[in-house]
Amino acid sequence: MRYVIGLVVLCAGLGCSGTLKRWDPPLAVPAIQSDLRRDQQIDHALSRLTYGARPGDARRLRSLGLERWIALQLSPDRIDDRRTDSILASYRRLGTPTNQLVALTRDARAARQQQQRDSSRTMAAPRRADSAMDSRRALQLTYAEVASAKLTRAAVSERQLYEQMVDFWANHFSVFSGKGQTRVFIPAYERDVIRPNAMGKFRTLLGAVAKSPAMLFYLDNAQSVADSGHRTLGNVRLMIGVGGAGRRARGLNENYARELMELHTLGVDGGYTQLDVIEVARALTGWSIDQRGGAFAFRPAMHDADEKIVLGQRLQSGRGLEDGEQVLDILARHPSTARHITRKLVVRFVSDSAPPALVDRCSAVFVKSDGDVRETLACVVTSPEFFSQAAYRGKVKTPFELVVSAFRATGATPDHTPRSSQIVARLGQPIWGRQTPDGWPDRAEEWMNAGAMVNRVNFGLMMASGRVPGVKVGVVDPKVGAMLSTPEFQRR
Repeated sequence: MRYVIGLVVLCAGLGCSGTLKRWDPPLAVPAIQSDLRRDQQIDHALSRLTYGARPGDARRLRSLGLERWIALQLSPDRIDDRRTDSILASYRRLGTPTNQLVALTRDARAARQQQQRDSSRTMAAPRRADSAMDSRRALQLTYAEVASAKLTRAAVSERQLYEQMVDFWANHFSVFSGKGQTRVFIPAYERDVIRPNAMGKFRTLLGAVAKSPAMLFYLDNAQSVADSGHRTLGNVRLMIGVGGAGRRARGLNENYARELMELHTLGVDGGYTQLDVIEVARALTGWSIDQRGGAFAFRPAMHDADEKIVLGQRLQSGRGLEDGEQVLDILARHPSTARHITRKLVVRFVSDSAPPALVDRCSAVFVKSDGDVRETLACVVTSPEFFSQAAYRGKVKTPFELVVSAFRATGATPDHTPRSSQIVARLGQPIWGRQTPDGWPDRAEEWMNAGAMVNRVNFGLMMASGRVPGVKVGVVDPKVGAMLSTPEFQRR
């Protein structure tokens, strides 16, 4: 009880906002068991649970107490982040509804088509070209702000562990902005799917992803229709996509069903078969996209309503949306999912080798808590394995982590133009730019090669000399500036 009261008083002293809708109860963080010195524990926590220490962070954390600081980071709704909100207020396109982006895309396509028809016979063609360009420009600016805002939040937010988890899930449930119209759906995907569910129940997040137009479009489930011979028509004329262009359905599509099991839940060795992939794909037929507004839509005429067997469990016939919901229930609560998700968390926060004992211990927490992400994460980041000599400075930063940590070390704030996020892309990790659905790798060997190291050192030198475009750099200690170009800075 004294711990709870103390944390509430502490939060009040830090200026925690009283207007937040959620109010997570604090998790009691026990005294850290570690073979590291206390100063090393603090350094490790700032390196691994944030995107890198800012000037003065170590002193502030030491004054607060490591265990209390971790408890607050695990309850991000208790942390005042009004400075970040103030900075993001200038990002005027972040809240653009998907239906408006859909309309812009439709307008751009219509103007371009009309321009082609008019170009040889009227003076209207230049006006049509201007209209199409304006719509495309608005879409480009919106996407650029989403990418830049992700970088800005990571650099300036006080809710650092939360931002780490937003990035973790965006990578786990990866979509590629360069595929077709996926980019149109990404603003809502991050804003309405990933961010609200990053520290909640895994089943809730999984369901939100499964119904997100970004995922449905990227992995082709919006096109998936029951094969001929089942209860529904196999030759339904399917109208999908942001432009309202129709195309004939080609039957069952297994792409999302396969990645749902292999990448999102069970893992490649999770115990499913090709028959399970087919059955899951059948269960998810009809999970599609509304062509006008770009929202999730269930289409009964496309759904296979026959009986199905998924991982040994029967899905009774004659149903619709319930089939997919039951599949998500089965997968979210499967022991292989607990292990797969926990292992990825351990790789992200502890070490590439993912100590098996820690994975086993925290997988049990995942199962017992019904997939509570916060409780599972707490198990990982308060463990002796996390605060071990073997884990200390044992992870290589991804390009995104490298850039953000440099911004934080120098007191820099990225602007809301594409220039800041383009730095990350030039280092090899464009935001929302992974073509394959497996997400960006989180292992050292994927990022450590001669060319990459040269680019990183050059970035450090540019950053230290204030020559990075689009970045406002604060007062930089010469020692910090020199540190940015050293190999040691590449690790966390």
